[in-house]
Amino acid sequence: MKIKIIADSSGDIASLNGFNFQSVPLTIFTDERSYADDKDIDLDDMLSYLANYNGRSFTACPNTNDWLEAYEDAEELYVVTITSGLSGTYNSAKAAADIYTEKHPHAKIHVFDSLSTGPEMRLMVDKIAELVRENKPFTEIVDAVTEYQTHTRLFVMLESFNNLANNGRVSKTVAHIAGVLGIRIMATASLEGTIEINAKCHGEKGALKKFLSCMKEAGYQGGKVYISHCRNNDFATKLKTAILTAFPEADVVVYEMGGLCSYYAEKGGIILGCECTKVYGTKQPT
Repeated sequence: MKIKIIADSSGDIASLNGFNFQSVPLTIFTDERSYADDKDIDLDDMLSYLANYNGRSFTACPNTNDWLEAYEDAEELYVVTITSGLSGTYNSAKAAADIYTEKHPHAKIHVFDSLSTGPEMRLMVDKIAELVRENKPFTEIVDAVTEYQTHTRLFVMLESFNNLANNGRVSKTVAHIAGVLGIRIMATASLEGTIEINAKCHGEKGALKKFLSCMKEAGYQGGKVYISHCRNNDFATKLKTAILTAFPEADVVVYEMGGLCSYYAEKGGIILGCECTKVYGTKQPT
């Protein structure tokens, strides 16, 4: 049986060793330009352009045909999307799955709404790959990943909220205050898959301490951590060191964000996904 694992580009996964994997790109638009979030995106150009652009900017999810092309020829498919709380990507992937199974009634497809983005999506994809390697049956993999999703968390530190505010993802008041005061804002992915602001931090040391306290409160006791950054490798590396100091057995990976996450996180932004022992609600889409 031909198995395929698919994620949209907000997961920042270029390839998956040993697996038939595909990333389906979202697109960043302004009234003048567009940037497809694929391997050819020029991040420096995009970030520089947006920092000096005063007009409208927005993102667009993959359409149904984009997903159908990704599904083509596969018989068992596992799909992970950015949160439906902020994007239509999940609904588009689901609609394509319905069309695909009508044409290929023997195909099995499950679309996971990550209710998150970036590093937390990577954790889910890793879990899918682990279970596929163990030759687990389709339904068991779906159930296990759904359960695993309740034991992962996402934490975000942003220095600017301009693009999120312009897209109605957060209050413009919050964005203005953060900009004027020069503070870092900490947030998490809520149970509904929206952005939930939970703290403000003054300075680098305060931000490092807040990340660790958020992780501990969530029940992190060691295990996988993904840290993505938007042109902020220095802080991301310091955060990795702080985590390893507190949890020497931790498995921490630092990497640079792709286009979609960089658009929302903006320069300096950090997104962290981790495994945790506490159950975080049901984390299921309605």
